[in-house]
Amino acid sequence: MPVEKTERDIASLVTQVSSGEIRLPEIQRAYVWKPTQVAKLIESLYRGYPSGSLLFWRTSETPETRAVAAEAPTAKPAVPPLYLLDGQQRLTSLHRVMNDHPDAQIVFNVEKEEFQNQSAATRRDPRWVKVHDLVRPDVDLIEVLERFDYSELRVDRKLVGKRLQRLMAVPKYGYHMEIITDLPYEEVAQIFVRVNSGGRALRTTDLALATLSARWPGVLAKLEAEAAYWRERGYGDLGVTFLTRALTGAVLGRGLSAWSHSRLVAATDEQLEQGWQTVRRGLRGLVPLLKNNLGVTHSSLLPSIMVLLPLVVMLGERPNEPLDKETANGILYWFLVATIRNRYSGPTDTLLGQDIPAARESEPVKKLLGNLGLVGARVEVPAHAIAGRTTASPYFFLSFLIAKDRGAKDWFHGSGIDLGGEDGHKLEYHHIHPRSTLKDRYTKAEINDLANLAFISATANRKISNRSPAVYFATLEPDELTAHFVPLDEELRTADAYPRFLAARRSLMAAAMTELLDRFRPAWLDAVPAGPSDDIDGCSLEFARFESDWDEPKLLVDAHAHDVRWQVLLSANAFEEAISQAQLGISGDLEVGGQQLAVRSENDSIEVELGPLLVIGTDSEWKLVVEREKADSQPLSQAPMLLDSVPWDGVRRRFPVTSSE
Repeated sequence: MPVEKTERDIASLVTQVSSGEIRLPEIQRAYVWKPTQVAKLIESLYRGYPSGSLLFWRTSETPETRAVAAEAPTAKPAVPPLYLLDGQQRLTSLHRVMNDHPDAQIVFNVEKEEFQNQSAATRRDPRWVKVHDLVRPDVDLIEVLERFDYSELRVDRKLVGKRLQRLMAVPKYGYHMEIITDLPYEEVAQIFVRVNSGGRALRTTDLALATLSARWPGVLAKLEAEAAYWRERGYGDLGVTFLTRALTGAVLGRGLSAWSHSRLVAATDEQLEQGWQTVRRGLRGLVPLLKNNLGVTHSSLLPSIMVLLPLVVMLGERPNEPLDKETANGILYWFLVATIRNRYSGPTDTLLGQDIPAARESEPVKKLLGNLGLVGARVEVPAHAIAGRTTASPYFFLSFLIAKDRGAKDWFHGSGIDLGGEDGHKLEYHHIHPRSTLKDRYTKAEINDLANLAFISATANRKISNRSPAVYFATLEPDELTAHFVPLDEELRTADAYPRFLAARRSLMAAAMTELLDRFRPAWLDAVPAGPSDDIDGCSLEFARFESDWDEPKLLVDAHAHDVRWQVLLSANAFEEAISQAQLGISGDLEVGGQQLAVRSENDSIEVELGPLLVIGTDSEWKLVVEREKADSQPLSQAPMLLDSVPWDGVRRRFPVTSSE
């Protein structure tokens, strides 16, 4: 691979950005750095810290591009441009600082040698000077030095001068540059993904987007415009990544996998355009259905947006005729059951390879329901199915739907519950029995049980604070409580009666969930005895992290599968390292009591063997679990004393990490 190596100072690079001689290939995403990150970059350059290198591509092709800076010219530059592959955030930040961009008003404290973004306080404080004023080509150091009242400073004029000279030298900082030449866009796209993935294995969505950008110029602009359209309508989770999955699903007829790249390259322009129209049309049919018929006004309510993919294809390719009630109900029934069963919680390629073709059959709803085993079956949510479930469970989503359906009102404003509120109207979930009244008597899992959570506004939550329901329920009307499925029995309002309160409310919620499912169940499905609502009924998983200043942290794993309980206390560091390696695409294992438990990286997900459970989740879902347990760490002295775990040699049930506590 031909690579030129050279060096250029910041001032020259910024000039090239301004003239359009440095541009971004379409595969580059938007600028995302915050002012704090820009300030840290300037500080690193001021202190002479290494700041990395820059990677460019020179080609005789004319790829789809965008300007590094919004104010850069769009006309053809006088010399062939360089396309920036790695270093966009740094170079854009430097261009902004040196051109006095309103979002890059970085200032320098001459006394403390600190950097931050401009604020009202720094404007009033004479110790702060704007970095832009010192990196301009026409800066007059003497004029800047005369601004300060040295009697008010703890440093003298000479030292201030030296510090300002160091800052003035930032534009002369030389960046090492590598310029790739004579490579086609498809290969450069793969290089781009790799250098911007932090060394981890390529995600299938990253590679698919890079391939699409190379194969179909202008696609990123289409994806970003569509993402912006849905963001303005409360569905911000339908971003570029989701739309990339949807487009490849429509074109390939299945989920993303290692072989998707070659198939996308081989797709014709007509197939890509047809797939894109399928996605746009499908979303414009599906989102209103979710909003109007289920009350899903915001995508942030959805436990997973992957479940939308087959429905997008189905609605995007169906004849242009009104959607009859029976079909609409069948679509929503499949959506609800697929959601509570965590249909796409693990590797998705195989399942989407079943569901997307089913969505294209002559009777797509029936085929999709058949893939879930629902033809001739009825789904019921028994009370025990939601026992031990928390906010990470898809039943949390279902609990919101039944409360909204029942007409639940906020306990302060009296308005219907919705995610669209602002300030004090913003929807939150509240522990009906406050944690402070329960924490010394019940476990974390019991306190955070789904049956102890209600949807109310931030204002109502603050007003209730840590008061017991025995106190604050007296301020509410009975119908305000029953709409949230709160039992009216006054004996259940004390901490002593908490287990009985959970059982009573759980029973009310489960019945309402089953009623909601039955409402959308198509009439043509046979009426048969109810089956389980999901495949993990009777299973649960709880983590607890313990740490101290004198020993390494421990992680308690407590896994239940029906009548089986498996507990182990393992090294939290070893567990977190295994997850980190899997996020880089490196499979490994955990040693527990002489037994090796596999930690596997599978496409865009991670699988961990924990006793009777095979725990599955995406990189981001596992990251949230690790962060959650770190935030909830307890003293190591409170860790239970466990005997060595018994090696597990039985069948493992697939269990989504999002349902762990």
